[in-house]
Amino acid sequence: MPRKLLILLLLWVSMGVVVSAQTTYTTVSGTVRDAQTGRKLSQVSVSSSEGHETTVTNADGYFMLKLPGRPAAIIVSSLGYNTQKVPISSEGRELKIRLTPGTITLNELIVNAANPYQIVEAARSKIPQNYSNDNELMRCFYRETTQKGRRYIYVAEAVTDMYKASYARNYYNDRVAIIKGRKLVSPRVADTLGAKMQGGPTLPVVFDVVKEPDFLFSQDELKYYTLKIDIPVSIDDRPQVVIIFEPLFAADHVLYSGKMYIDRQTLAFTRIEMSLDMRDRERATQVMLLHKPMGVRFRPHELTTTITYRYDGRVSRMHYLHSDIRFHCDWRKRLFSSSYHVEAEMVVTDLLSRDAHPISGKSSFSERDSFYDKVQFFNDPDFWGQYNIIAPSESLENAIDKLKKKR
Repeated sequence: MPRKLLILLLLWVSMGVVVSAQTTYTTVSGTVRDAQTGRKLSQVSVSSSEGHETTVTNADGYFMLKLPGRPAAIIVSSLGYNTQKVPISSEGRELKIRLTPGTITLNELIVNAANPYQIVEAARSKIPQNYSNDNELMRCFYRETTQKGRRYIYVAEAVTDMYKASYARNYYNDRVAIIKGRKLVSPRVADTLGAKMQGGPTLPVVFDVVKEPDFLFSQDELKYYTLKIDIPVSIDDRPQVVIIFEPLFAADHVLYSGKMYIDRQTLAFTRIEMSLDMRDRERATQVMLLHKPMGVRFRPHELTTTITYRYDGRVSRMHYLHSDIRFHCDWRKRLFSSSYHVEAEMVVTDLLSRDAHPISGKSSFSERDSFYDKVQFFNDPDFWGQYNIIAPSESLENAIDKLKKKR
């Protein structure tokens, strides 16, 4: 049965933790736009051409990548665009990068005559070949925010280490540890009812649908879905078979709709986009809601998750995760309801080791831990030091400044 993503509605409490490290580094930054329209592009992958350091652009198309030395170039890639290798000059000026939409040739449009169920089954059978059999340690950046209406009332961020055991083993062996984290919370009394992601930084463990293929891809699970092949696209200059999946009929557990992107050459799952089926609001509420205060009515609207994997020429590994949750809360004694938007995103910023030891249970962050309770309040402009992060968007930066002033 698919696992559940839970939201915890509680009165906020506080606590704190953890450490840092210091080295010299070079920062490469800039903005990525669509070459044809000039539109700023978010969630674009930006990586060093010489190492494993990686980040993604924010909602404003802006990125900032910290590197141990000055690379000759960076690699910029995004769904549906041609990958670009951008040389780095010695001047250190901010880059203005424009990506051109990728084109699919007629030959690439020819998909195997097998039906989409057979393609998914073939991709599932190749998971042991397509994903790492090493025990790897990855450095990650994680952020979660809550908006009440259009106003940010909660921001929390962390650098984490993620241990990913061999894909020959299940996800229960994977662990996450917080290296450094911080949070800000609105001081308004009316904002004390907030939404917190249950599990938080462990989302890339919980939603590694490739490591736990029964989540969506098993034969037993696929019988609940209708699959059809969509127009192919390119990711990292590699043609992808795109398969749309939608619930076929009701089940005794939660279902999803969305798309899966499968590398046409390797048959590796490259990207999974999925949305919780909201037609049964009662079941959706059971999936999303763990606890709420007395007198509050919860109305779910959306739960969407995107997981991406990157191919390094040898294997594919998890790269980025983004989750959006939207809901309303009604107070029985109040006339109006409040809308909430909880957003979480994680990017793997570095591969630290291919022969890693597991993170101990004592040091690890549990799936049922509250991220809010594990990080401290912050006000240091140089808090992140040499760590790579997803640069905050302009609107988020403004919200952080406002929350700092109100403390």
